[in-house]
Amino acid sequence: MTRKNLLLSILNLALFIFPSIPLQAQNLDLFLKKEFILKNDTLKYRILLPENFDAAKKYPLILFLHGAGERGSDNEKQLVHGSKLFLSDSIRKQFPAIVIFPQCPENQFWSNVKIKITPDHREFTFQANGEPTTPLALVQKFMKNFIAQGNVDNKRIYIMGLSMGGMGTFELLWRNPKLFAAAIPICGGAHPATVKQYAKHTAVWIFHGADDPVVPVDFSRQMFEALKQAKAEAKYTEYPGIGHNSWDNTFAEPQLLSWLFTQSHK
Repeated sequence: MTRKNLLLSILNLALFIFPSIPLQAQNLDLFLKKEFILKNDTLKYRILLPENFDAAKKYPLILFLHGAGERGSDNEKQLVHGSKLFLSDSIRKQFPAIVIFPQCPENQFWSNVKIKITPDHREFTFQANGEPTTPLALVQKFMKNFIAQGNVDNKRIYIMGLSMGGMGTFELLWRNPKLFAAAIPICGGAHPATVKQYAKHTAVWIFHGADDPVVPVDFSRQMFEALKQAKAEAKYTEYPGIGHNSWDNTFAEPQLLSWLFTQSHK
């Protein structure tokens, strides 16, 4: 066997044993590592630009807020859930968009919800006013700054989030009631009274697992009822027998992105 054939055989064997590692690394690297610095605060984020990005065009923007388990400072963990949804060639061609995944620092929170945890109980108290947490305030300032650069279609700005990020999604809606055309909060929650601030401006599709042991499903049920009462364009999908990781079911919804990208401000 020639040296060239030997190298080819070794390469083929490596691709057979580790078929997904190079592809996965390459795909995630399409989310560029960036930082937004404001005085003494830094928001780390990853950004995926559309294929053949044209700086002269305007694109839909999706903001994705991760859960508590992906907090940190590595600017990587926030891609664990949801990022692959936007990386397939077919999705990128069908729904060209700017996708942004900011990262919340360890021991901080997107939402200003107060949480009391005992060995057998979790108590959440959602706020309907007051100041945002530092990470959420940074996200708001970052969004304002990024949109001002001129590459975003202001009529098609969307937000998604899971668990802690689902709570942050609801909170960003009421703090910025005319910003988002559509929202997808997954296993989150908020104060029901806040929906009146954005009900007429934002389409909302809520998801939750019926057997969620971490964030009670009643939170999403209450938000959906409040949205209906406020005459919002709202949908609710609940998964029987599913626990906290209802995001897996959500990302598998065949109409998820087609629904999202048809939403637009008038």
